Amino acid sequence: MGAPLVCHGHSRPVVDVAYSPVTPDGFFLISASKDSNPMLRNGETGDWIGTFEGHKGAVWSCSLDKNAMRAASASADFTAKIWNALTGDELHSFEHKHIVRACAFSEDTHLLLTGGMEKIVRIFDLNRPDAPPKEIGNSPGLIRTVEWLHSDNTILSSCTDTGDIRLWDIRSDKIVQTLETKFPVTSAEVSQDGRYITTADGSSVKFWDANNFGLLKSYDMPCNVESASLEPKHGNTFIAGGEDMWVHRFDFQTGEEIGCNKGHHGPVHCVRYAPGGESYTSGSEDGTVRIWVVGSVNHEESNSSGHVKLVAEEVVRKAESLRISEKTVEAK
Repeated sequence: MGAPLVCHGHSRPVVDVAYSPVTPDGFFLISASKDSNPMLRNGETGDWIGTFEGHKGAVWSCSLDKNAMRAASASADFTAKIWNALTGDELHSFEHKHIVRACAFSEDTHLLLTGGMEKIVRIFDLNRPDAPPKEIGNSPGLIRTVEWLHSDNTILSSCTDTGDIRLWDIRSDKIVQTLETKFPVTSAEVSQDGRYITTADGSSVKFWDANNFGLLKSYDMPCNVESASLEPKHGNTFIAGGEDMWVHRFDFQTGEEIGCNKGHHGPVHCVRYAPGGESYTSGSEDGTVRIWVVGSVNHEESNSSGHVKLVAEEVVRKAESLRISEKTVEAK
């Protein structure tokens, strides 16, 4: 890993990041911060595009729809907002009775899922924004994360004050499965192909089968981690970030650490792979978003840097040998 692209702009800790899928205009990155102003960036370069202004409290969660046309944000000001991602205009504000911690667009982009301190999972119809939301059951705790899966028929949620992941069937409004974890799940990600669920709880990263909900792999991390993300194209690596301020990269099959990115000056609250797997981003207590490009050389990645150095030295030797032979020919 080379030096990251450091994205400044937030004045308080960055607590959530999310990518859009690849669109005809590229892919985009949104970040949520306690400074109350979500920011939109070019997902490849990190260049600032715009700031969504209107919240009056910390923004805990953010999301982009699959076309990157709209953004969503969940805030401590008791609202979730929908934004026009092209103009930055607020399209709608959904009132809640307490802090909203999580939000997610449905795959078909017609619905918004929210959860928070009220312990209620809500589904808002974006085609009828003034209609009352559908409320899904009662959560056993304060909601920390929400995600969609199974073509928007199942909802995943976790709590801040109790362990486990809960899976809700939106047709029956009931919990149909519980994935057991020892500690509260602080990060949950459904893979791009819908096959895996990646979770972080305590100092553990777990991978679950998204269809039969079996636990596939569980790895102990070097420290308590707050977020984890699986490489989306090949699924052969994953990243995790947490209290030690570093972003760690691991082999999915073995759990062996294959890279470590140092640069943040505070705990890492969120990490996500870009949709093509060519880079990943991290957000930290230090108020910065950093984009790390996969495949460039970094002295931190000792497994690869020595090999690269040897290859470089071999290239130099061959070049010098070629120049010497050319001079010999000229002399003759």
